[in-house]
Amino acid sequence: MFIASLLVTLAVQIQASLVVFTPPILAPIAQGDVGVNAASVGLVIALIYLSSVPSALFSGLLINRLGAIRVSQLCVFCASLGVVLMSTGNVLLIVLGALIVGLGYGAVTPSSSTVLAEQAPANMRSLIFSIKQTGVPIGGAIAGALVPYLMYSFGWKEAAIIIGLIGVAVILSAQFIQKRVDQKSLMSPREMQSLSLLEPLRLVFSHGKLRELAVSSFAFSGMQMSLGSYLVVMLTEQAQLTVSLAGSALSIAMMAGAIARLFWGVLADYGFSPRSVLGFLGILMGISAAAMCLVHPTFPIMLIYAFSFFFGASAVGWNGVYIAEVARIAPLGRAGAATGASLAMTYSGVVLLPTLFWLIHLVTESYVWGFLFLGAFTVWRGLLFFNKAEQ
Repeated sequence: MFIASLLVTLAVQIQASLVVFTPPILAPIAQGDVGVNAASVGLVIALIYLSSVPSALFSGLLINRLGAIRVSQLCVFCASLGVVLMSTGNVLLIVLGALIVGLGYGAVTPSSSTVLAEQAPANMRSLIFSIKQTGVPIGGAIAGALVPYLMYSFGWKEAAIIIGLIGVAVILSAQFIQKRVDQKSLMSPREMQSLSLLEPLRLVFSHGKLRELAVSSFAFSGMQMSLGSYLVVMLTEQAQLTVSLAGSALSIAMMAGAIARLFWGVLADYGFSPRSVLGFLGILMGISAAAMCLVHPTFPIMLIYAFSFFFGASAVGWNGVYIAEVARIAPLGRAGAATGASLAMTYSGVVLLPTLFWLIHLVTESYVWGFLFLGAFTVWRGLLFFNKAEQ
């Protein structure tokens, strides 16, 4: 049952991430039909994560009442419906679709954390959560490879619809374990929470270590989503790459993140402390962001791919260690609520920092200053992690 649960939660994460990473790849082609600049895709991503915040906060209540797998199925349904609405090309429906995607995306990780926290062996917790979290870069890598192919073969609108339809298969596959897993979850003793946004936040901010992790995730998540939102657009404009080549760079970054998540997970389980690992990643993603700013039209493509690899390994690779540590130190039976409230801070970073990146681009007409600002932010946060680890 544990392996089946891991595979289902991984599939749910892949589909949700595939949907989230699709708009930035569609943007360079879709901008003519939609009537807005491709850089505005950052606002779409911000809307997704804006609605993810209340979804994450309410997730603990939904999981207790419906079951973690049922909530996961609802998450996939919302994500798929949202991306299909975006395929209309209507600005208002794109906004609505982004908000619906966010409602689904916000509860994906809390629901999977509830399942895995109950089933994962204690001595492999970081590795198991990292395996599940590889669904994020895997989804991004699939998006970078599949979406350009679908666009050129069928059109950008049809590509968005096909991405949405993939979710149907994920929902059906999850049904095979839904009753067995959710029955155990619903029967386990848990305090039924009142319908309040504040209670999960109190849980996290009253706990020193949870508070530290939640605040630290703000900077890292902003960098991760800025990579996913702006790397393709930046490379097509600043380095004058084709969408296919720029999409390949994104795929490399995401696959590097997927592989690195396993490595960081093993390192946090059997090597250094999770906080030391997170501190190192904060520094590495800042340096990688600065290196990516060096690209220009005659820059060697293989060097761009190398920069993308290290950028992805750090900015996309940190999540598994973070989620595992939150689940590990959360009060007994509250892994879902603690994860949801912690992710509210994570998603706040995803909302605010890519939006700030967009504003910086609006003023400077350059992607360089946005990446440099976020790079300095994550390096600072990484150094603070090392200070905490030494205390």
